[in-house]
Amino acid sequence: MSILKHTEKSITFQMRDELVLVEPYGKDAIRVRATRNNTISDQCWTLLPPTEDSATVTEIHRDRIALENGSMKAEVCRVWGGYRIHFFKNGNRILSTREEGDAVRKYSHMEGDNYQTRALFEANKGEHIYGLGQEQTPYFDKKGCSSELIHYNTKSAMPVIYSSLGYGFFWNNPSPGRVEFTNNHTLWQADSAYQADYIVFAGATPKETMTIYSRLTGFSPKMPDWAAGFWQCKLRYESQDDLLEVARKYHELKIPVDAIVIDYFHWTEQGNWEFEPSLWPDPKAMCDELYSMNIRPIVSFWPTINPNSKNFRAMDEENMLVRTENGQRGTFEFYGLQDFIDPTNPRTREYVWEQIKKTYYSYGIKTYWLDEAEPEVHPQQFKNLKFYIGNGAQTALTYPYYYQKLFYDALKAEGEEDVATLTRASYPGSQKFGAIVWNGDIPSTFRALFESIVSGLSMAMCGIVWWNSDIGGFHQGDIESDYFRELIVRWFQFGLFCPVMRLHGARKKPQGYVPRHPGVKEVSGGDNEIWSFGERNFPILKDLILLRNRLKPYILHHMDIASKEGTPMMRPLFFDYYNDERCYNIDDEYLFGDDILFAPIYREGEVERKVYLPEGVWVRTSDKKEYEGGREYTCHAEIDEFIAFCKKGADVLNVF
Repeated sequence: MSILKHTEKSITFQMRDELVLVEPYGKDAIRVRATRNNTISDQCWTLLPPTEDSATVTEIHRDRIALENGSMKAEVCRVWGGYRIHFFKNGNRILSTREEGDAVRKYSHMEGDNYQTRALFEANKGEHIYGLGQEQTPYFDKKGCSSELIHYNTKSAMPVIYSSLGYGFFWNNPSPGRVEFTNNHTLWQADSAYQADYIVFAGATPKETMTIYSRLTGFSPKMPDWAAGFWQCKLRYESQDDLLEVARKYHELKIPVDAIVIDYFHWTEQGNWEFEPSLWPDPKAMCDELYSMNIRPIVSFWPTINPNSKNFRAMDEENMLVRTENGQRGTFEFYGLQDFIDPTNPRTREYVWEQIKKTYYSYGIKTYWLDEAEPEVHPQQFKNLKFYIGNGAQTALTYPYYYQKLFYDALKAEGEEDVATLTRASYPGSQKFGAIVWNGDIPSTFRALFESIVSGLSMAMCGIVWWNSDIGGFHQGDIESDYFRELIVRWFQFGLFCPVMRLHGARKKPQGYVPRHPGVKEVSGGDNEIWSFGERNFPILKDLILLRNRLKPYILHHMDIASKEGTPMMRPLFFDYYNDERCYNIDDEYLFGDDILFAPIYREGEVERKVYLPEGVWVRTSDKKEYEGGREYTCHAEIDEFIAFCKKGADVLNVF
């Protein structure tokens, strides 16, 4: 016989093989935890403590009890063989659990108190689903899709979604797993977890809903001024002289560069976080010169380490490395078998910063590129990984979160205010550590350009307000080809209207290429500066950088809003125009702040496209012509033009 009971602010359902707890988690949010174990765990993972709520239990009946919390209501109903939970927003049903067989079917035992855990929901016809992080996919609307909940290079799993029915959903389980939004059900699955744990939340608008999510997981900091400008990067500047040569040329050409990146393998060995002295003889002088040109140096950090590192023995013996449950050490093959540091261990975070402070930070380097952030283990058998906080089958998705926490906490402790890190993966809560996420090593293709638009908008709906992609894509780019020279301009235009504008890539080396520094372990790719892509492109790209510089006050204003309200700067049309049904089906144009609408060109050879303008009067930035909203237009843009509109009367129009 099942038992349905309540307190003033919670509902408990007990039956054979399952225990369920429904309770508020801050205003307008309801948390559900369900387990086959005898007790509910209070583990919150990356959730912040809840804020004040207005919850109360109502409608108390023998077979039905409801919990109301602001705009949200959860109704727990006893049904034959189990229970169902119906969720309501302002009286309208938005989500319902679904029973399939007995309770045991939801749980498949793995080890100890952990189970492969499933949560099933009824599919809502006509619903649109957005979020889930980033991966190489053309589908912004995830309805009809299934996806693995796993991190790898080019994929960052963020188990949070926003529904066109006006609610958000956060699957609070850092276990790898999967999710399905099919026509017959919605399924969330953790491959190994103590319990199912999820939060349903809703505000009156998408903006209010994102604010609730940010209260649950954290708001981004205030964006540093320099981060809103143009970043120069390539794979890779092999030496101090190479890097300064490029920085000086930009400076002489009066092209503002706010940041320049020293990429990987500038070090003596993986796990030795220091400069190779033969190629980087005076990092302090280098940093001083860069700062004199108002260019911020950024250095790549890899969390890989091997026995040749001077830090390996100490870290290995104190269990500061990710260990294996079975078999020998080593989880990544790259110039030898590598281990990964374990940032979930507080001692690891302390030790690693002690090393960085003696090298990079002492030279004036205050910003870091956190590469390999997934971490990139091979094979991806997370149950064989042993972290400080637990087995990888239950905890692996939190790795980038703690990796970012390492640097954020350490820099704040040093008194730094402008903290930002460039990172290749994220997890809910990463945003509060100043994580600038990018979508990994994607190809230099027009398809990848479109998928980057989808990635940026999807991450925005997961609370990642600082986002970017490698302008031009990462690999296979031939700077001598007409294809790439067209692609780099269209991608630059997209980068102009991204939260962070960063040029990067491993460009194809020219025939007969000879390394400038023979014997260097990892040679550079082809040139990747704006004068590298042909005479026609140079003035186009220069003008885009100058325009980005003029847009910085507008960008920083909206980033300040994001730090207080969670509102992403790069956001889908429905975020502001949620009553316009057409906006829910648009995935290739977006809002950039309150006043700019950008419609990127992302197909080879294309010089015009259709653009839908929501309600209001819009002014095209190129010719200042006015267009009435609520209609679709065909807009033309040659290679040196882009398609953007401003709201009539917006001050930012004067920048163009």
